[in-house]
Amino acid sequence: MTKPRDRVAAALDHVEPDRVPFQSTFTPEFAARLRADLRLDGSGTHNPHGGGNTYELETALGEDILLTSVGWANCYYQDERDYVDEWGVGWRVVPYTTPFGVGHYTEPWDHPLGDAAALSSYRAPDPGRDELYRDSARTIRDFGDEYWIAGVTVTTIFEAAWALRGLEQLLMDFVVDPDLADEILEIPYRYHLAAARRLARMGVDMIWLGDDVGHQTGMLMSPEHWRRFLKPRMAELIASVKGVNPRLKVAYHTDGCVYAIVPELIEIGVDVLNPVQPAAMDPARLKREYGRRLCFWGSMDEQHTLPFGSPEDVRREVRERTATLGAGGGLILGPTHHVQLDTPLENFWAMVEEATGVSRP
Repeated sequence: MTKPRDRVAAALDHVEPDRVPFQSTFTPEFAARLRADLRLDGSGTHNPHGGGNTYELETALGEDILLTSVGWANCYYQDERDYVDEWGVGWRVVPYTTPFGVGHYTEPWDHPLGDAAALSSYRAPDPGRDELYRDSARTIRDFGDEYWIAGVTVTTIFEAAWALRGLEQLLMDFVVDPDLADEILEIPYRYHLAAARRLARMGVDMIWLGDDVGHQTGMLMSPEHWRRFLKPRMAELIASVKGVNPRLKVAYHTDGCVYAIVPELIEIGVDVLNPVQPAAMDPARLKREYGRRLCFWGSMDEQHTLPFGSPEDVRREVRERTATLGAGGGLILGPTHHVQLDTPLENFWAMVEEATGVSRP
């Protein structure tokens, strides 16, 4: 029987495995619904990025990749009330209503570097603290022989930087004060560089980097600004972690439409593009134009099909993605976002069953 880690390795080597590899994450509220549906006894808040997880959900579903996260992304979903994280970012907890109950998003709203004068006294958290890596060490030790382990340092540069500065202000800095923008971008970049290098030394199979730099029809910034502020840092980080382990795979996350930079992501060493949001980019086009040089992770529509389609719509999309993106290998199938509370369990299980063969109990 094929091990999950071997299935992923084959797909990322552009070989069709016994079935398409599958990976999914969930918001804490959907994780609670799923845990109840599976009659699992675990408790506590589920971190979708993998920091502190028991992995009871992931292993029960037949997933092939386990995530273990170190970095600013772990600051999401920390509390049910407004809070301030260790970076000094203030978070607002925002409720939303679905047919299945009330969920909560956490959104950065108070930015410690909103006033540039605060930069001179600002001190970022220390990425060298041993306690940050205990969960990762446990994950590698307990699951690494069976599963593909992804070390997560997403929100690597831009997203954490705008949480510190404010999104509009940082984008203005790109134009009116690029030196200040560089100083602020260096803060999360240096932190996540250190974290990614340590995870690579510990033995993860893949480093998952990235920032949301796209919206539905284009980029949040010009491609020129991406090249000026983000591309060189990403290139340096990728070269650094692959210097630690040349066999390491690197995944890059960005939502939205980023056709303009896909060739340059390949140029700087990205192996896997995530999440391949079909409402923003055509998966078949990406496979046709870049499939020999790039693998894909995600592609199941979390905006329309999973929450609002029928189970058969979901199954049809799994088959379509497998036949297109998965042709000749190169696909890790999964939702394009953490599965939200508005997703019917029938649709979620249709995806799991069609992809992995694991049936709802």
